[in-house]
Amino acid sequence: MESNADPENQLMIEGSTSPMFQIDPKRQRFPCCIVWTPLPVISWLIPFIGHIGICREDGVILDFAGPNFVSVDNFAFGAVARYIQISKEKCHIFPLPTLYKGEDQHRADEPEREILTWDDALRKSTQEFQHRSYNLFTCNCHSFVANNLNRLRFSTGGWNVVNLAALIFLKGKWVSKASMVRSFLPFLVVVGLGLAFGGSTFLTFLAFFTFFLVEEGQVISCHTIEAWNEQLQRGNDSRKLMVVDFTASWCGPCRVIAPFLAELAKRLPNVVFLKVDVDELKSVAQDWAVEAMPTFMFLKEGSIVDKVVGGKRDELQQTIAKHIATSGASA
Repeated sequence: MESNADPENQLMIEGSTSPMFQIDPKRQRFPCCIVWTPLPVISWLIPFIGHIGICREDGVILDFAGPNFVSVDNFAFGAVARYIQISKEKCHIFPLPTLYKGEDQHRADEPEREILTWDDALRKSTQEFQHRSYNLFTCNCHSFVANNLNRLRFSTGGWNVVNLAALIFLKGKWVSKASMVRSFLPFLVVVGLGLAFGGSTFLTFLAFFTFFLVEEGQVISCHTIEAWNEQLQRGNDSRKLMVVDFTASWCGPCRVIAPFLAELAKRLPNVVFLKVDVDELKSVAQDWAVEAMPTFMFLKEGSIVDKVVGGKRDELQQTIAKHIATSGASA
């Protein structure tokens, strides 16, 4: 899965004259790009929703294609239809040394790996999502690409399913006119038939289906101090209950609880869910006296109001419900 490119060449993606770093749709090579292709049925109803992936510096596509599976150079659902190349000047890649360790850490005896290049960031996200359950609504291909962009701090981060879909729809380039027709023709046919036979009922269904797919409510990963401070400030300003998940990629219970946390975030849009990797933001973990993973901190208006240590689903859900009820009573 690792690129065999020379590390010195990896710093010269944009403007490189080497064919290795050229966009080549015939070979499905899109260096440092986000790529998109329509999804059967879903894209017929909502043309701006599709399957997406992100590409390594050598142009190979990575996409989260199923439970615990990141596909390499085998883009699910067909050839790339749209792409958008990411400017490395708008990314901020810097070393992230590891501090915390665990007995189940699979690389405990290996030298610590620092995130120094584009491919290093993608490799770290790939390792994380190889332990993630796939869910169309809470943990999907958009979640994987957003995770990569936030690690790269592209445009300062803050990427999620909604603004990522909007970015591709508004700024994505078509590979060819044929790919444009392939993407929009089924939508036009379905809408035409729907209006002819269903009228306003079809429009109501379409609006509900769209809202259900793009509805906000997710666990926001903070990969930098700046992103953490920004999300913390937003949460405080919103006066909502915040649940902060202190996690680690090597932590088994963290991987088990992650899908459940994503489901809670989807069901509870009035609660802010943040995730902090203790290896990435070690100073934050130290400041908050985090000693075990996962640790869930509950905050209201900047103050810690509760804490749950360990992957205890029932206790986590009950604690959230308790503080939601308290907030409702005080309001």
